[in-house]
Amino acid sequence: MNDIILGIAIYALPVIFAITLHEAAHGYFAKHFGDLTAYNEGRISLNPIRHIDPVGTILVPLSLFVLSKLTMGAGFLFGWAKPVPVNFANLRHPKRDMLWVAAAGPGANLVMALLWAALIKLAIIIPDSSFAKPMALMGIAGIEINVVLMVLNLLPLPPLDGGRMAVSLLPHGLAYQFARIEPYGFMILLALMFSGVLGAIIRPAITWAKIIIVTVFGLYI
Repeated sequence: MNDIILGIAIYALPVIFAITLHEAAHGYFAKHFGDLTAYNEGRISLNPIRHIDPVGTILVPLSLFVLSKLTMGAGFLFGWAKPVPVNFANLRHPKRDMLWVAAAGPGANLVMALLWAALIKLAIIIPDSSFAKPMALMGIAGIEINVVLMVLNLLPLPPLDGGRMAVSLLPHGLAYQFARIEPYGFMILLALMFSGVLGAIIRPAITWAKIIIVTVFGLYI
C-alpha cells in the first residue's frame, strides 16, 4: 500500500500537466491561426483545473494505476483531459493550419519531457538535498508519461493528432477519404491496444525517444 501511495504522489503532477498542457497547446495554436473557440471558453490556460476531466484525468488513471500495482506489481496509466474545442473552419487556412494545431499537443509533450529531464539533472547536481530523490523520481515519471503521450498521439489515426496532421498533408481527395475514418478511430485504437499490436508499433519509438532525451542531458535512468 505504501508503494501505491508513493507512486500516486510521484505520478500525480506529471500526469496532470502532461494531459492538460497538451490540450492547452492545441487551444493556443488554434487562436494563433484564427480560431477563438477555445479562447472564448477559457481553455487557453496553464491552470490544469480548466482541462481536467474528472473521469479521464483522475478516476481512470488512478484506478488503472492502483489495480495494475496490485495485480502486476507495476503501475499502468492511461487517461485523457477535456478535449479543447477547435473549429478548423475558423482557421485562416484550414487545411494547412490544421497541421500546426494538431502538432502543438505532441510538441508540448516533447517540451515537458525535456523539462522533466532538466529536473533530474538538477537533482543530480544537488544529491545531498532531501528533495533530490523525489525530484528525480518525478522527473523519470514525467519523461515516461510525456514520451508515451507524444508517440501515441503522433500515430496517423484520426482523431489522434497524427491523424489530423496526415489529413493536413494529404492531397484533398485522399485527405477527405482518410478523414472519414475518424468516427471509428478510438475503436480501432482500443482494438490495437488490447490485441498488443499498438504496443509493438509504438514501443520502439518510445524507447528511442527516451534514449535521445537522456543522452542529451547526460542522464542514466
